Amino acid sequence: MEEKILEILKETFELETVDNACSQSTCPAWDSMGQLNLVAELEDVFDINLEPEEIGTMKSVVDIVRILKDKGVEG
Repeated sequence: MEEKILEILKETFELETVDNACSQSTCPAWDSMGQLNLVAELEDVFDINLEPEEIGTMKSVVDIVRILKDKGVEG
């Protein structure tokens, strides 16, 4: 699951490289519009629906992994 998340981040934010340290504070492209694009892509790829509260707490790779695991997505 983490590999797929990193791939999504790389594509969504048009990054050369990305790792588990990627977060809103370290990635300039991860702004409010980037967040919307990221959420749409995560929902599509993992076939889930994210709640506004979950989206609001999604600020890093660690957060995304935790939220997806809570949604029952297998690693």
